Amino acid sequence: MTETNQSMDEGQGDFLSRQVVVANEHGLHARPAGKLAQRAQGFSANIRIVLDGQEVDAKSILDVLTLAAGPGDVLEIRASGDDAAQAVEALERLFHQRFSD
Repeated sequence: MTETNQSMDEGQGDFLSRQVVVANEHGLHARPAGKLAQRAQGFSANIRIVLDGQEVDAKSILDVLTLAAGPGDVLEIRASGDDAAQAVEALERLFHQRFSD
């Protein structure tokens, strides 16, 4: 499941958004969360991950782990800034590759 949206975020202006499904058998545990945070840190964009209304900083492994995302959960990747499109695409690829788990 992939969906691209351009939305308005109060206080942040435009952001890009894409929905992804957690396909890993054990969910977004420490190893994939670490890969997600590490990849996100390579971009200057403000990148957020959203699950059931809870929004966290994608660049923080601890924040990502607090989502406790399990198999089949639908997450939203949101990014704003100069390289937002590249950031969203790169993180979406991680999900499609199941974080090489």
